[in-house]
Amino acid sequence: MKQIEVAAAIIRKEERIFATQRGYGEWKDWWEFPGGKIEAGETPEEALRREIREELSTEISVDEFFCTVEYDYPKFHLTMHCYLCSLLTDALHLNEHEAARWLTPAELDTVRWLPADKSIIEKLKLHPEG
Repeated sequence: MKQIEVAAAIIRKEERIFATQRGYGEWKDWWEFPGGKIEAGETPEEALRREIREELSTEISVDEFFCTVEYDYPKFHLTMHCYLCSLLTDALHLNEHEAARWLTPAELDTVRWLPADKSIIEKLKLHPEG
């Protein structure tokens, strides 16, 4: 089975968590944490800062490791390294996503999360401060 390794940003601001809606591909319209594939020679933190610049035209601080999710999708195995992050600038621009929302912990279940992201949601509900 194909293996994909990614890094995901759990961006927090004033008790809210940033979620993005995919605008393309097989999982179009599902919600996820922004991030992307780790390239050869990159650390997960470096990949995350690069991906956020590409996807959202902003800079983040990678503050703390949160968890690693292992998930088998039908066509590949995903390893997703998740980090608690904060914005270094207030400007955000959706370059790849269809939509985005700042969600309170109580609102996390109001969007349709990608399967691999669901376990992160459960952990965030138990420990919203990380």
